[in-house]
Amino acid sequence: MHLCVFCGSNPGRLPVYREAAVALGTALAESGVGLVYGGASVGLMGAVADAALAAGGEVIGVIPQSLADKELAHKGLTEQHVTQSMHERKALMAELSDGFIALPGGAGTLEEVFEVWTWAQLGFHKKGCGLLNIAGYYDQLVGFLDHVAGEQFMKTAHRDMLIVETDPNRMIERMQTYEAPVVTKWIGRGEN
Repeated sequence: MHLCVFCGSNPGRLPVYREAAVALGTALAESGVGLVYGGASVGLMGAVADAALAAGGEVIGVIPQSLADKELAHKGLTEQHVTQSMHERKALMAELSDGFIALPGGAGTLEEVFEVWTWAQLGFHKKGCGLLNIAGYYDQLVGFLDHVAGEQFMKTAHRDMLIVETDPNRMIERMQTYEAPVVTKWIGRGEN
């Protein structure tokens, strides 16, 4: 199994974010789960990759040429794929992965996890998608998503597809046992 981790290319304000990235990378390796991530050596991306490598794990990076040219590419990975665009990067990361976890990050992290979660809602894949909610980082987002479901712009079953955990080991366990629900996409058609 390979799990894709989306996360910040910055370390964030709180040391606990980096600590969580290290814990997740270590837990993946110790669970025998390969890491797929954005291929950079900086921020939480570098921390999760370095931790997985240090624990003997397999780490596959996928980075666009434009970022590799800025010397952001990690040099010590098991595999490093260089793509021509961000679209190719995301497609390859999705193809190589059996599930997706978002650590804290910015707009890019949110865009990546929302895209794969939307694909799951549409039935394009049956892979788990989750937020590793460190120090309450995603609390307000989770509250908003509950509001979206309450306002019937999303089915509750689709909202529930997004796994939210605070513990890296529990997140990995849930990814390993994830089974996609069978539900129609549109509210007002079939179950709600």
